[in-house]
Order: sequence, then structure tokens, then C-alpha cells
Amino acid sequence: MRLLKTIHSWLGVIVLPWVLIIGLTGLFLNHEGLVMGVLDQDGYDEDLFDTWPAPRPMTPEEARALAESLFPGKSLSVDPDTSYHGREAAIFDTGEAQVIVALKTGHYWIKTDSRRITHAPDGTVLETRIYWESLFKRLHVRGWLTSTFGTWLADITATAMVVFGFSGIVLFLNPRLRRLRNRRRMRSMG
Repeated sequence: MRLLKTIHSWLGVIVLPWVLIIGLTGLFLNHEGLVMGVLDQDGYDEDLFDTWPAPRPMTPEEARALAESLFPGKSLSVDPDTSYHGREAAIFDTGEAQVIVALKTGHYWIKTDSRRITHAPDGTVLETRIYWESLFKRLHVRGWLTSTFGTWLADITATAMVVFGFSGIVLFLNPRLRRLRNRRRMRSMG
């Protein structure tokens, strides 16, 4: 019993962060509207692009040069889409991010699975938008933000939680069953 208590205690300490993550992300998955009402940000009004004081129109080649300067040494592939948010755009994929350039004004976005950063033609950051839905779903499935561990961390945590649960049941029931046996023994003797 002492070994079981030790295992149960350490498992509780070790899996606590992931229990919290799974609980919070599960709350999000069940009540997405409520959580997003708290976390959602007001977006940048992209209609302001059309009245920008210093637009920098670009050709697709100039847009590619911009993307290459933002991700030096990365191989870029051209996305077949030619519009983004209703604007003519050149879209380049790096594998881990997209660079999307509004050809008419020179504004550009750097987009990953978890966020999008909107830039003015001069490179000034206009908005950073976090994709909370993607982050929470990834945390819930993987137990981690990156795919470094795949689902191994979540699988290990799930297994630890099952052992934690079963050891908790044994620790809960064992003294009660012992008291019940002692009462029966006392009645049979008395």
C-alpha cells in the first residue's frame, strides 16, 4: 500500500500540468463561444489598406523577393490561390509559415497555424492575431504546442492518468473494505 500511495502521489504531481491543460482545453472545446468571447480580439480593418498614405504596389516577383528576405534560406513554393481576404495576392509557403502579399498595396501577412501578423508596406506590425482555436485543439490532442513529440506526451499523460485513477480507487476503497471486514468479524465474534 505504501508503494501504491507513493506512485499515486508522484503521478498526481507529474500529470498535474497536463490535467489542467486538458481541463481548460476541454472547457474550450465544449464552450467555444463563451471562451472566444473573452479571448477574441478586434481585427484590424483591412479596408484601411485602400486608403493607405504610402502604398507600395508589387509584382509577383517583387512579392517573392520580399518573402525570401523574410525567410532567408527557406525554399518557397507558390500557393495556387491568388487572393486573400478579397485582395489580389501572391502567396508563398515555407513549410512552417505562409507569406501573403497584397499586390495592390504592398501590405503583407505572415501566417502560421497559430497566428497571423499583418504588416504595413514598410514592415510595421499592424496587428497580431492569435488563432486560439488551433492552439487549444493542438494542446488538447498533443499536450504540447509543437509536433516535436507527436502525440506521445498526450499518450503518456493519458496512461498516467488511468494509473492515477485506478490507484486512487484502490486507495479509496481499501480502508473502507478493511473497516467493513472488521465490522463483520466483530459481529461474528460478538
